[in-house]
Amino acid sequence: MDIVLYQFLTEVPLAAAIWSVLLVLALTVLAVLVARPERDRPAAVEPPARPAAPPAPAAADLRRYAEEVAVAAAGAAQNARRRRAAWTAAQDAAERAWQAYDEAETAARRFRDAGALPTPHTPRTPAEYAARERWLHHAATAAHLRGELSIGQLCDVFARRGGWDPRLHPVEQEVVLARAVRDGRLARYRAAAARERAAWGDAELAAGAARALAAEAYAAAERARPAHAPTTRATASGRVLGITGWRPPRPAPAR
Repeated sequence: MDIVLYQFLTEVPLAAAIWSVLLVLALTVLAVLVARPERDRPAAVEPPARPAAPPAPAAADLRRYAEEVAVAAAGAAQNARRRRAAWTAAQDAAERAWQAYDEAETAARRFRDAGALPTPHTPRTPAEYAARERWLHHAATAAHLRGELSIGQLCDVFARRGGWDPRLHPVEQEVVLARAVRDGRLARYRAAAARERAAWGDAELAAGAARALAAEAYAAAERARPAHAPTTRATASGRVLGITGWRPPRPAPAR
């Protein structure tokens, strides 16, 4: 009886120790099995990297572009000044043509009022008609030399075309001559006014192109300026190029 009790008391603690070790091992294996899926889980897929931004233009390219645009802007400004001078000259020519027409209209009106009076009576002889023709040729040639009649109108006088009748009295011939001068000057004024309008359109287009190129040249110069250099906006690019935002006024309407 004592031996059995002794064996029970000595073997039970050993069995408890063994079971404790087995339990610890089982818990360890269970913990490893539980934690392993976390380690085996695939890593999160990272989003694809964005493509790198293209490199900024080289400073040399910016400077070269700024120089090219500046040259083009200077040429456009010179062209705008040339077109403006051409328009001014065309405007002066149109004004002179109008003044000449106004004088011719006044003279034609005066001769027309004088034509209301009765025509002087002269004998209708061959000598009288010859004298009338000589007077007409002389008066028409003098008007041509003064620039009042064109060479075509002078040829019509000698060929008796276009309403020219050498048999009319000199008083009547003066009325016809004054009307021809007036009509010729009116045609020249209309042609000068058309040239003025065309020159104004060319000047306006040239000024617009010069302003656009001046703005682009200023922007290109700002882009080519080093980052540490101070920026100055005191002088506009248009003033540097000498155009100062000029816009020609519209010509006066045809009178």
